[in-house]
Amino acid sequence: MQRARSLIFSLIGVLLLASSVHAAGRNLEIYWIDADGGAATLVIAPSGESMLIDTGYPDGGRDATRIAAAAKHAGLTKIDHMVISHYHRDHVGGLAALMKMIPLGRFYGPNDRVELVNREWYDSYVAASAGKRTIVKPGDRIPLKGAQVRVVTADEKFITKPINGGTANPLCANAADMSPGGFENTRMVGVMLNYGKFSYLNLIDIDWHAELALVCPVNKLGKVTLYQTNRHGSDVGGAPAFVGAIQPQVVVVNNGPQKGIGAGDKRLQAIVDLAKPAPPFQTNTYARLAALPGMQGIWQGHLSLVDKDPAHNTAEDMIANLEDTADCKGNWIKASVAADGKFTVTNGRNGFSKSYVAR
Repeated sequence: MQRARSLIFSLIGVLLLASSVHAAGRNLEIYWIDADGGAATLVIAPSGESMLIDTGYPDGGRDATRIAAAAKHAGLTKIDHMVISHYHRDHVGGLAALMKMIPLGRFYGPNDRVELVNREWYDSYVAASAGKRTIVKPGDRIPLKGAQVRVVTADEKFITKPINGGTANPLCANAADMSPGGFENTRMVGVMLNYGKFSYLNLIDIDWHAELALVCPVNKLGKVTLYQTNRHGSDVGGAPAFVGAIQPQVVVVNNGPQKGIGAGDKRLQAIVDLAKPAPPFQTNTYARLAALPGMQGIWQGHLSLVDKDPAHNTAEDMIANLEDTADCKGNWIKASVAADGKFTVTNGRNGFSKSYVAR
């Protein structure tokens, strides 16, 4: 009997050691889950802990189902940290369905100010997060074990000291500005994730005006490795003084077939027609990003059916979804990041991948 117990304990020790080695050797993984122009980004740290940022639309549980499928693909049985950026339908709408599909741990989000039109989504968030909710502010950390996650903006406030090597931004001189994009799009929670040399910036739906607050006159964000476009890649995100300051190597656009790239906005047109910015800039988001020095790759959740011009979309191999039909598969885009800063981005539709090295 004693010998049998010793063998059992030895076997348990071996299994625990193997599990520890596997966790320690795991890459950082990021899944951009297709929410058809909404937002849902799943992060799995090398420790095995996970963080989900937003839950997409309600729409019959479509986006919640896609999130749960991506979590299963990543080997998760729960989500440890749930970040809700703001109370718009395309960001928190899928939460009620998702919590029935997979356990959710601690919640992080903005304060309790809410517009009447968004009360339904705020109420769903408060109900889901009852007893395990943290209201965050700029500078707070989200305790994802194995990576550093900092809140850089929340509730219309911003970090005050530069991080990630940020310095004075010469692009701020005569930078074109525009009017704020509405309360929810100004007050949201945005985060910066760092893992070794690799940095990932996700500011969700922050508007052009708030972008400038983060990088002018001092770039408080520094240069980033991978940038998820603000406003789903719409023309009123990605101010030239902002994207020129953060200088991303790789960009992921969480757009939809009819939302984001190419949709246009009268505020941007007003800058072009009335302010006549100097120097002039590309009004199409894709073209503006593609022209950045050092740009190595742009990946899109969808082909833009608003503006299908090949010059305004990335290469087809780097687009996860090409159609706007009921049988759209909702393919994801995934990044796998090694500890040495090497990372590979893969298109879930066709398996196409490209590898990069963080600066």
